[in-house]
Amino acid sequence: MATTTVLVVGGGPGGSQAASRAASLGAHVTLVEREVVGGAAHLWDCIPSKAMIATAGALSFSRRMGGLGFTAGASPSQVDYEALRQRIVDVTARLRRSVEELLASQGVRVIAGEASFTGPHSAIVTGRVAEGGAPEELSFDAAVVCTGSRPRVPEWAVPDGERVLTTRHAYPPPEPPEHLVVVGSGVTGVEFVHMFSSLGSKVSLIVSRQHVLPHKDAEVAAALEEELLRRGVALYKGARAESIERAGAGVTVHCDDGRAVSASHVLLAVGSVPNSDRLGLERAGVEVDKWGYLPINHHCQTNVAHIYAAGDVSGKLPLSSVASMQGRKVAEHIMGLHTREHRHIDYDKAASAVFTEPEIADVGLAEAEAFASGRKIRVTKVPFAATAKALINDDPRGFVKIISDPFTGVVLGGCVVGNQASELISVIALAVTAGLRVTDLLESCLVHPSLAEAIADAAE
Repeated sequence: MATTTVLVVGGGPGGSQAASRAASLGAHVTLVEREVVGGAAHLWDCIPSKAMIATAGALSFSRRMGGLGFTAGASPSQVDYEALRQRIVDVTARLRRSVEELLASQGVRVIAGEASFTGPHSAIVTGRVAEGGAPEELSFDAAVVCTGSRPRVPEWAVPDGERVLTTRHAYPPPEPPEHLVVVGSGVTGVEFVHMFSSLGSKVSLIVSRQHVLPHKDAEVAAALEEELLRRGVALYKGARAESIERAGAGVTVHCDDGRAVSASHVLLAVGSVPNSDRLGLERAGVEVDKWGYLPINHHCQTNVAHIYAAGDVSGKLPLSSVASMQGRKVAEHIMGLHTREHRHIDYDKAASAVFTEPEIADVGLAEAEAFASGRKIRVTKVPFAATAKALINDDPRGFVKIISDPFTGVVLGGCVVGNQASELISVIALAVTAGLRVTDLLESCLVHPSLAEAIADAAE
């Protein structure tokens, strides 16, 4: 039997996972990446931002050390931006090497360059930085498009990387912002607000809706807003930025309601656009929607059955964890594992987190979503202030909320606001995915003292 030949375009979480899994199942895999293996998640987005947030969190924690018997600690002026920059470089480099070594050990051929389809079963790679740089034609049995996305830049904004920044100019920025205006109050926007307010910058946030995190639980958003206001963050609610004026060493953001905010820097966090251009998808017969995403079915297949899409470019949840899962499922489908026991991805059960302070994480059915649809639910909530470990840590902020079916007791969703929320949500995510009942959580004998005890308490 002939070996299946797989082309993977894009080496981010989805692409590298697809390549690794397909190779482990016996496919001959070629991965084409134009920037860095690991993709934007490693180079620009997820990992660098969380590395900066870790530094910001350490600084924030040092200010609260008085409650633990220490003299309250570090000042923002003590942050060494060059050391922080080098730390980000080191972390991303180690992760990149880890992925590259894994792929090499599995026999995946990695080409540095840009791939463009020339037909349904062929592509050409150009812009290569190795092997003489000559274009190379490739043929394949199946292909996976995992080219990710890039920051959306509104027509009225012109990023310069100096004063007008996108998220990709901010790891860290060229200089510590004295006063930063963040445009966009979704997940990315509020993470940057947390990051720079912790590092000592004055921060203003343009909030186009009536509260931050418009797609999250309103109670969760209110808890975050309370913390932001406590820090001195200025919230401009119900305002949409419509222009940016650059003048000397500063900028002014003008909003549609007549308000204006002057600052030293402005950061655009207004979403992303898929990297589906320049791929020659039309030559392969692959359709894209009006936003540039590749519509897929539950197997991640495009309208061309042997060409798949995974990650941000697929238009599903823009999470690295989802991209990785898609990549793995795609590889298994290509290699025929779907003909056996196979579970499709349920995007409604994907856990997500917001790395602010306090952290926010959720999974499954949301309370507002249930009420909007008229679905009957049971909602139970426990504050961390009632948990011994939170008091020991001198950080009782936040709560655990569990959504369950009032008739069967099955856990439908939940959210956590507080210290280590991104870790604690995994327990609820497992319950949602496995169809466990609240009694399964309640009867689990958890460590004492631990923050996880709040999950069992919320299940009562």
